[in-house]
Amino acid sequence: MNSDRTAMFPGQRPRVAVLFGGRSGEHPISCVTASTVLGAIDRERFDVVAIGVTRDGSWTLVSDNPADWQVSPDGTFPEVRQTDTEVLLPRSTASRRLRLIRNGTVHDGGPIDLIFPLLHGTWGEDGTVQGEFELIDLPYVGAGVLASASAMDKTAAKLRLLAAGLPVAPYLEVDSRTWRPTPQALDDVATHLGWPVFVKPARAGSSLGIARVAEPSGLGEAVAQAGQHDPRVLLEAEMPGREIECGVLGGRDGSGPRAAGPGEIVVQGNHEFYDFDAKYTDPDGVRLVCPADLPEHIAEAARTMSVQSFEALGCEGLARVDFFYNPDAPAGAQLTVNEINTMPGLTQFSMFPLVWQAAGMPYATLVEDLIHQAQTRPPGPRPPPGLRGRVCVLGALPCLGG
Repeated sequence: MNSDRTAMFPGQRPRVAVLFGGRSGEHPISCVTASTVLGAIDRERFDVVAIGVTRDGSWTLVSDNPADWQVSPDGTFPEVRQTDTEVLLPRSTASRRLRLIRNGTVHDGGPIDLIFPLLHGTWGEDGTVQGEFELIDLPYVGAGVLASASAMDKTAAKLRLLAAGLPVAPYLEVDSRTWRPTPQALDDVATHLGWPVFVKPARAGSSLGIARVAEPSGLGEAVAQAGQHDPRVLLEAEMPGREIECGVLGGRDGSGPRAAGPGEIVVQGNHEFYDFDAKYTDPDGVRLVCPADLPEHIAEAARTMSVQSFEALGCEGLARVDFFYNPDAPAGAQLTVNEINTMPGLTQFSMFPLVWQAAGMPYATLVEDLIHQAQTRPPGPRPPPGLRGRVCVLGALPCLGG
């Protein structure tokens, strides 16, 4: 622990700052995640301070009552609003004391021992805020700068996964600011991917901006819509089969990463795929099956590939690894890695905690495990991702520019 803490607050419980909200389109989902985490932290073992980030990026002291961050009975999502107390992180490695600003006056906010960042999406899950923590040697839950940025960038993640020998869906990347659905461009898509294709912002989550395009006439609009979330847009071949997910936790006390699951996402109703509405607004739009009804060798293969994906990107703390499972594919080629999420949803209905609960780890124990990992992680730069002795050849896949 930091020396100023032990001198000023001898014997006090470790203080965890729960950070949520943020500037991305996933702001409300982050708040709902925070509600569940705040409710799970053992207040007899940890002190908690809740820090909300408004949509314009202001850090503000907010309620640590879980009920204040739940979806309302009428379906309204919670939102971080500016309060009368602004929060500033410590300015150097010499202190872990927060600073609070009220009416233009700076007050001592007391020390913090670690940050639990529950920021989904850009400016939170993409390495930006992790870099700020690294600058002042402030321990935090989750992946480091490079792993967070690589996982958030779908193209970068695919290249890392391919370098580790893991299968991914065929894809093209386009720049939505210059790409146009010309006959040649559409022919390239048909040649490399076929139809239908999925159109995704390269750096976004919670299915924001994703569309399934069944024929060439709809591609231009879909790229433009995805481009509102990120100018770099991924076009990805539709993969047949079932959507399954595993949860990975970092190792403890020198052990390697651990995997649980898989669970299965069963989309139902009028949803073509697991879109934003199916995830968050339509209670009948999806069914999460945990554990998934799979042959044991497939479940074990998914867990193994989850750990390999976690290590290929250099992840720490936690991650959810998503797969397509096609039982009709040849043996050894039935699983395809879809993506890896370094700060998955942690609500009581999210797949990540569900797979761990099915494996015998209650939610409160899961949260405690993540805090323990952050407390015991050695200080200093994070180790680079391991490529497991393989040679990474970049540029092997086509990329469309304009």
